[in-house]
Amino acid sequence: MTNANSFKTLVITPTFNERENLEAFVEGVFSICPQVEILIVDDNSPDGTGQIADQLVERDSRVHVLHRPSKLGLGTAYLAGFAWALERGFDAVFEMDADGSHLPRYMPEFFSALQQGADVVLGSRNIPGGGIRGWGPFRYFLSKGGSLYARWILGVKVRDLTSGYKLFRRTVLETIELATVESTGYSFQIELTWRALRAGMKVREVPIVFEDRTQGKSKMSSGIFLEAVFAVWRFRWRGWRP
Repeated sequence: MTNANSFKTLVITPTFNERENLEAFVEGVFSICPQVEILIVDDNSPDGTGQIADQLVERDSRVHVLHRPSKLGLGTAYLAGFAWALERGFDAVFEMDADGSHLPRYMPEFFSALQQGADVVLGSRNIPGGGIRGWGPFRYFLSKGGSLYARWILGVKVRDLTSGYKLFRRTVLETIELATVESTGYSFQIELTWRALRAGMKVREVPIVFEDRTQGKSKMSSGIFLEAVFAVWRFRWRGWRP
């Protein structure tokens, strides 16, 4: 049995128009890992997600919220959350979507990998046991093709570079120079994993089944995907090292 209590852990979830999903997400996380804390980073959602986050904070001391003035991008939301976590002494930090696609039931497997020596744990859709449910062919192609393309350009063995379900040790976030991260969209996940690998960190993948959201609208677009196409070349040219 994995002792997740050995890590002071923060789950960061960026939100924009997730009022239909947020409360169920928080309840789901605490049902599996009651010892963690959750930080909601809300980009002034017009649907009232921020108000729901405030209500959750009032009800449960394990829930926190950062209110941002406008939609500033996924990457900057996570960077703000990472800074918040580091300032408050957390040992490990999750990235998780609040839309129901990152199922909390896999969290113990992430902690187990961390205890076995991993520095970054990725929820992988592209290894045995992993998969995707509910996507159409276009989005499936974007995800699979994007990950294969990034692996080829960067020359790495990680099979799901675009995964947004991750767990980081504190030391990773302290090492990879977060202040210089440039990506904000789809390529943000690739850049963080690339930086961790270049810094010599141990990256391990655990299988997850990614469930497409049942409520709300996906933020994915072809423009976000194209950003990543060009970004991976920038990562390779610069050959980032700590």
